[in-house]
Amino acid sequence: MTRLYDARGNIYMVAAPEALRQQGIAVPDEAGHAAQARESWALAAVEACCSWAPGEQPAGSKSHCSDGLLVGPFQSSPPFDLLIVNTDGTLAERSGNGLTIFSQALSDQGLLPRDEACVLKVHHDKADVISPGETSVKAAQVEGVQGFWLDLGQPTFGPQAVSAQGVESVTFNGRELSHVQPLAALNGAWARSQFVRVGNPHCVTLVDQVDALPSNEQMREPALGEGLTRIAFAMPTGAGQPCPAGINLQWAAHDAAQRVIARVFERGEGPTASSGTSATAVACAAWRVGWVSAGEVKVTMPGGTAPILLEEERGKLSRVSLFGTARLVS
Repeated sequence: MTRLYDARGNIYMVAAPEALRQQGIAVPDEAGHAAQARESWALAAVEACCSWAPGEQPAGSKSHCSDGLLVGPFQSSPPFDLLIVNTDGTLAERSGNGLTIFSQALSDQGLLPRDEACVLKVHHDKADVISPGETSVKAAQVEGVQGFWLDLGQPTFGPQAVSAQGVESVTFNGRELSHVQPLAALNGAWARSQFVRVGNPHCVTLVDQVDALPSNEQMREPALGEGLTRIAFAMPTGAGQPCPAGINLQWAAHDAAQRVIARVFERGEGPTASSGTSATAVACAAWRVGWVSAGEVKVTMPGGTAPILLEEERGKLSRVSLFGTARLVS
């Protein structure tokens, strides 16, 4: 079974491993093996599931009809294994919207427990972080909207958290941040960034004004998009600088009180309407520089607003959670 879901404008195709095998795509039976062997099947799966049908691609749209492919479940009962495949054929360690969509797909199939948490295990092939990464998901309602809380654990900060190399330090609001020279070279307003890992790596660039945030249209233009691709994507598509494995890029501006406005350029994908882990990384970065306090933070992206819960203990973030919703498109 292959189905398309939307989570705040972030669109993923969900495909069961057996459905891909029926199309002649040799996905291994075990998720860990599938992750290590992804070069033998992932691009073929993306082309089969995420490509536009002939004549259907709208003018000015991205090159694929979805932001990626979720392959799973590999079991019929929890915990559930899955893989998150970017449209360039690489694997992601975590995706908040992707896991929200996968949870909705499991719920639609009657596989997700209704009244208790369920563990989702994302397998990948990255060398600098443990595979699989686990996320606890539980169905819930927020302001009358049915969705899921994703427990993303404790964030870590700084260049070492994301294996960044060759970055300089800068100070902002009494906090040590990073100066990512390739970003600052593209726009002088992008001079201070906070590296955050929330299961996957992020570089949140903090700007003073909303008009310093790039639009998705601007990020798709070659002049800017090619520069961002060199930074965000690993080799050979990008340069892997400052992070050899690539890095998700965000830009954030403080709106008011507990609200932050953000834009996203995803590693392995490019500009996107929203991203759950990106929104979480933005909220964590905003907390660290004093823009927001612990509690509920709302991060607004072009695709919608994501509620984030920050839990603080002894002056440190001890846990972050993301509330997500998803709907079936086709």
